[in-house]
Amino acid sequence: MDVTTRLTWIQEQILGKLLGNTSLTLLYKSRVHQLRTLDMKNNSTGMSTLLLNTQVEVNGTLLKFSSLDGLSLSVDPREYKLHLNDALIKELKLNVKPVSGYLECEIFRVDGVKNDPGFIKKMLTVRQYRERLLSALRAYRPKKDLVSEVRILLVGPVGSGKSSFFNSVKSAFQGHLTRQAIVGSDETSITKQYRIYSVKDGEGGKTLPFMLCDSMGLDEREEAGLCIDDISHILKGCVPDRYQFNPCKPIKPKHPTSVTLPPLKDRIHCVAYVLNINSVNTLSAKMVAKLKEVHKDAGACGVGQVALLTNVNNCDEVLDDSFLNMTENMTSQSQVKNVQNMLNIPIANILMVSNYASERSLEPMKDVLILAALRQMLRAADDSLEDLPPEETASANGSFNS
Repeated sequence: MDVTTRLTWIQEQILGKLLGNTSLTLLYKSRVHQLRTLDMKNNSTGMSTLLLNTQVEVNGTLLKFSSLDGLSLSVDPREYKLHLNDALIKELKLNVKPVSGYLECEIFRVDGVKNDPGFIKKMLTVRQYRERLLSALRAYRPKKDLVSEVRILLVGPVGSGKSSFFNSVKSAFQGHLTRQAIVGSDETSITKQYRIYSVKDGEGGKTLPFMLCDSMGLDEREEAGLCIDDISHILKGCVPDRYQFNPCKPIKPKHPTSVTLPPLKDRIHCVAYVLNINSVNTLSAKMVAKLKEVHKDAGACGVGQVALLTNVNNCDEVLDDSFLNMTENMTSQSQVKNVQNMLNIPIANILMVSNYASERSLEPMKDVLILAALRQMLRAADDSLEDLPPEETASANGSFNS
């Protein structure tokens, strides 16, 4: 019988990528090797399992894995049974019985992490950190309950990843990849309408207390892309969902679809400048001027501001051991400094992400960057709400006084 894995090629590639772009070598297949677990363990698995803080024990024909924090799993190849303790079932959120049958037991050698044992430890921890971020965001409530939902405006050049960021945020909360917002790579903006997107916690879950507002892309050409004169109307909450942008005809105060005297809840509470990290150092003078104009309008409205650098190639380089969004020795320091000088945004509010594009499944490292960026946006929004003058906070439904 051929010793080949039951995994499909795609499943094997995904598993290797989750472990840090490693390669997998099949060592043991229960229907081929049957009860020879002891030989398999002695030959290859002892050293690698130490990296996972996992102890391996062979008791007769039973292969036992146990961790220092009380998680345990036993494989019985004679009976084709898995024995899982309650702690492991809870940790993995499994809907299985403590003793469950399986079709096949396969054990692989993981190649590619020998020179960096710290990386696989980080991969194990990053999943736990992802869950903590999700829990914190699920528990989030806007500052002082002034509004029921915070609104975050995504603005930036055409093709910088605004719509993709919303899709990535939604995917992280849904638990699978989703493509609600249309994305593309055309020279002109794919997004033609102003969209106000809500995010639900899982399929059919509750609506979370924040919205992502997707705008038409900025274009350095005249009469193309989002009209800068429209920005102030968006910030003040005068633009309704699905408003059709027209670069040649900016919004007028008496536009038939314009909202007059919008309440505080309809205003923008944070602006996120979405910029491609690979082109941020080569932005044209006209594009920089438009971004600075947006920054000026946002500052006049007292709106929180952050920058989001997309298309990060190496997520591991960005995250340090404490899972902060940037490390001091990363290779993208020039882009960060450029954005800081261009938009006068604090380093702590310059975030880096890698949006989901052609992936087939979620990646914990990407999720951590995406969720950490969202958390910082909400903090910036809270700062702006806390800084509102008394006349604006006297009523949660207070209108904007221009």
